[in-house]
Amino acid sequence: AALDPDDRAWMCHEVPPAVHGPWLAALDPAARAVTLRLAGYGPRSTGLVMNPHVLELDTGTTAGVALDLVRTHGDLMETVYMLPVLGPSRTVLGVVSLRRLIVSDPATIVDDVMTSPAVTMRTDQDQEAAARSFREARLIAAPVVDPDGRLAGVFTVDDAMRILAEAQDEDLARGTGSERLRRSYPATSIRDLVRSRVGWLLVLIVAATLTVNVLDHFEETLADVVVLALFVPLLIGTGGNVGAQTATTVVRALAVDDIRPGDVGRVMAREVSTGLVLGLVLAAVGFLPATLFADASIAIVVCLSLVSICVLATAVGSVTPLLARRLGIDPAVVSAPFISTVVDATGLVVYFLVARAVLGLG
Repeated sequence: AALDPDDRAWMCHEVPPAVHGPWLAALDPAARAVTLRLAGYGPRSTGLVMNPHVLELDTGTTAGVALDLVRTHGDLMETVYMLPVLGPSRTVLGVVSLRRLIVSDPATIVDDVMTSPAVTMRTDQDQEAAARSFREARLIAAPVVDPDGRLAGVFTVDDAMRILAEAQDEDLARGTGSERLRRSYPATSIRDLVRSRVGWLLVLIVAATLTVNVLDHFEETLADVVVLALFVPLLIGTGGNVGAQTATTVVRALAVDDIRPGDVGRVMAREVSTGLVLGLVLAAVGFLPATLFADASIAIVVCLSLVSICVLATAVGSVTPLLARRLGIDPAVVSAPFISTVVDATGLVVYFLVARAVLGLG
């Protein structure tokens, strides 16, 4: 009962009805109605995390009257640092800060000192998208409006920062092939730790069978030139690392809206160029050491393969997250380990094809 309505609504989504049902039944009717209204929004919507208790001002209100309202009702509100100014049908005309009210003449009309148009969030807006917009605008609070533009509540900086922190944790976890823990690490059971990781490991094992199939297909090539096997770990490791670096960079750029799915051509061209330069640098550095383990022809095969694999890895690492976003999938789901596994298999194909071409193998 002491929680804010948005926190109660969030808990209704986090615990089963058998648990939160008695809690809701014990609330007074007004608090229960507000909680159920917020809980009716989607689990990822901004409406779920907004607070409906917001001190609103009518157009034409003076600064002096507004400050009196803050003194009288401020303790009951989520925040008083941002006050929305409403027009007909509760539409948000603008917002005025508490600082602006304090330094203004008491007779000043809030319409003359408000910021308009105001940065608003929508009740049906994705929480993470709203939090990013909130951070970019450097706000401490923002009005939340319904689809018709009417004031529904307020979205505050503490909720925005919590949502961004959870999103970052989720992206970091998925980038390593696991899921974000729902509780703190000491409070997480071994069963839950296994559950957070085993799904991705099973997927990656299935994907890794591609590498086994490639090695089986080129078994005769390996039998003819056994020394080629020495460089397999180096090549697939390099390809996986380059692909993971690229994917991480692109996922981050998507998260902060630096790029969009429609930029796939520009991003791919940029990353492929980067991969080409990286491959040439690695090949130049690695040519001499390669000749210490094999002859010059094998070193040429390794260097050409390094260049090709780096280009391939940057292409896959750049396109896959953008394609995932276009299909409505969280780009972080396309984790770096998954991309590494795919690049491993395709990189081996490149390696053996280059070896056949350079060495004249059948």
